[in-house]
Amino acid sequence: MGRTTGKEIGRHAGSHFSVGRPLRGTPIIALLCTACILLYASELSAQCTARDVLRNQGKLKKTAATTTPQILVRSAADVPAWKTIAIGTYRDSFALIGALDAAGCAVGGMAGQALARPAFTVSPTKTRVELFAVSAAELGFKTDTVTLGEMYARAQQLGFALAPAEIAPQLRLQYFDQPIGEFLVIGMQPIKTWNGEPVVLNVANGGAGLVIIGQDGRADAEISVTSRFLFVRLNRAGPADMLDAAAALLPP
Repeated sequence: MGRTTGKEIGRHAGSHFSVGRPLRGTPIIALLCTACILLYASELSAQCTARDVLRNQGKLKKTAATTTPQILVRSAADVPAWKTIAIGTYRDSFALIGALDAAGCAVGGMAGQALARPAFTVSPTKTRVELFAVSAAELGFKTDTVTLGEMYARAQQLGFALAPAEIAPQLRLQYFDQPIGEFLVIGMQPIKTWNGEPVVLNVANGGAGLVIIGQDGRADAEISVTSRFLFVRLNRAGPADMLDAAAALLPP
């Protein structure tokens, strides 16, 4: 999965509420009941915490990521969509980040910096996007590792294109039943942190809750051939600059 830092999983704020001064004649027990209801409601809104994940896995009888057979991909047209999600459902990036916090989804330090950068934008219109999950091994690489630039170049040759960075937080909010042990790298144009480090985003369930983490987005960053990436398909990729972004990652 590349050089993913172990400190990526950051803290997230919990839900807060306040109870005002009791009105004259209002029983204290009624206020306590109201507080309990509010706490219960806030708990219902959380979906990403470890307890919520275990509850969801129990309902779905899915406790771990299954190993997907490696099938050689000869064309993106032959690959079925892995999942379809909506983007452009929040007015701006601040609202989207707020939704992650409200759901109890953790965001790692590098990922948090990427989401806070001006380069991270959201779609102005609501759109349905098909995502395609492939590994470097499925794209024909036979070595143990490949570089990110090589992975992107091969994906482009086969008809895939880079996905918008918005896919990462949107997928996190629309994929609460992610199996434990699954890490999905978003095939996206890297976003630089405040220190200038290029980062790509990873939607993961490591067992301690649902998270978004960042990992090395340099063109020469080495990744395992078994790491699974999410791309869009070329004929539905949207802006042409997605191809330019993939080409920019190629080594000179």
